[in-house]
Amino acid sequence: MLKRLAAYFHNYRRELAGSVLCVAMEAVFELVIPILMADIIDIGIPNRDKSYVLEKGAAMAGCALVALALGVLYAHLSARAGQGFGAELRKAEYRKLQGFSFSNMDHFSVPSLITRLTNDITILQHAACAGLRPMVRGPVMMVMALAMSITMSPQLALVFLVAMPVLAACLVLILRKLGPMYAGMQKALDEVNAIVEENLRAIRTVKAYVKGDSEYQKFSEGNEAYRQTAERSFHYAVLNLPCFQAVMYATILCILWLGGNYIHQGTMKVGVLTGFLSYVLQILNSLMMISNVFLLLSRSITSAQRIFEVLDEPAAIHDGPGSYTVHHGEIDFEDVSFKYQETAEEYVLSHINLHFGAGQTIGIIGGTGSAKSSLVQLIPRLYDVSEGVLKIDGHNVREYSLVHLRDAVGMVLQNNNLFSGTIRENLKWGDENATDEDLDWACRIACADEFLSRMPEGYDMDLGQGGVNVSGGQKQRLCIARAILKQPRVLIFDDSTSAVDTATEARIRHRLASELKNTTKIFITQRIRSIEDADQIVVLDNGTVSAAGTHDELMKSSEIYRDIYEFQQKGVLE
Repeated sequence: MLKRLAAYFHNYRRELAGSVLCVAMEAVFELVIPILMADIIDIGIPNRDKSYVLEKGAAMAGCALVALALGVLYAHLSARAGQGFGAELRKAEYRKLQGFSFSNMDHFSVPSLITRLTNDITILQHAACAGLRPMVRGPVMMVMALAMSITMSPQLALVFLVAMPVLAACLVLILRKLGPMYAGMQKALDEVNAIVEENLRAIRTVKAYVKGDSEYQKFSEGNEAYRQTAERSFHYAVLNLPCFQAVMYATILCILWLGGNYIHQGTMKVGVLTGFLSYVLQILNSLMMISNVFLLLSRSITSAQRIFEVLDEPAAIHDGPGSYTVHHGEIDFEDVSFKYQETAEEYVLSHINLHFGAGQTIGIIGGTGSAKSSLVQLIPRLYDVSEGVLKIDGHNVREYSLVHLRDAVGMVLQNNNLFSGTIRENLKWGDENATDEDLDWACRIACADEFLSRMPEGYDMDLGQGGVNVSGGQKQRLCIARAILKQPRVLIFDDSTSAVDTATEARIRHRLASELKNTTKIFITQRIRSIEDADQIVVLDNGTVSAAGTHDELMKSSEIYRDIYEFQQKGVLE
């Protein structure tokens, strides 16, 4: 895992190496100071040698200044390395998300992905910035200080043989408890983000139903669960400090008692004991740093595992060889079956056999849950067929490159999504090189020109987040215009005129028929009036094709179609 994480430092190797070198050298200069101090106490002061004391004092000050400069340089280099590491990891995860198919997205909740992309990476970034110093400094100081203390007094150094195993045992016990707790804490944070995301997305519904208080209560419960989980985790994490302090003070007391006896016996000088105690403090301080590193790594490992779950998610849809291009838009479903999960027992679509001619207008109708949307999402490979073959222009859709296939198929989905920015910026998702004349053409077909002409800023009007500054019908028409700008060979409308009045819908259909004659147009709708002039109408029932034909043919042969028609006609008459 550490090896994989290290790969994201590839653009910041110099800064990382420089940081490590600065910390190591800083530790060396700090470790020289106790030796100089011992010389002052044992040689300079007893001999009343002022020049010797000043010389050693100046050396101590010089070491301190060099250590300070190295610390400042380390802070600069580690900040660059840590922030760069976080940016590279965030880019890698976001790039992976962009390559996810719908089935991949079904494995993760949106709030969880946001947490993994933000909070989990921030934890790793913090570990890289704040953990690098103790990670390098701790072992260097411990090894060197231990070597110095053994050189000064091997007898007193034996105390460490008891202290270190005790400290290690405390650390192991704490870490074993913390690992699962940190994982639970991140899951609790996912739940909090899920509540916030859902509430903000549906804020109009919350206001309309006056559910602010109940939503606040729901958030409070989730937030309290996260607080309790985090509190339990940090309860064990903070045990590290008192455990180490208890062992540290016990060690110092033992050394003072033993050292005092040695001084009393004349086998040790006061300066040696003073210097030894300085090294003891540095050893114990380094052990404390190492233990904090382990605590930091314990939480970081949990976050890294969550990030690698996203990075290691196998692509459900693989890019095709790109051997062919879509020229006409002829579509064939040959015994196609589909289910969302391989382990699912039942198919959503079963044994679909259909032929859509190039340039035809196709209508798809059926009851709720009849898998109308699932059928058309197979065409641009938002999902892959489970069985059978789906062909466009006589070639399996798997043989087209994903970029070309999805560029050749325009979709106006059931949920109309606009993005923050101007109308022009949103429309140019269809064609980034589109001129104002192209925008006018697409908006005229989609009947969006009817309301754009009343907007003072026109195409430069800011839509706000998610298109909040336009109505539902206006949003639908802008989404239709955006798809038309692609000039695709296949154009799919998934109930995308539900918020538009029937007169406007009729004008859109008429203009589509006259302006996009060579484009295969597929309409999913609940209104028979919207598709009664279609070249072919497909009636779906529970994931199977119940009937297919023209309006007149279906009125004679399909009981389901006839019932829908008569019910809607009755509603019109009433």
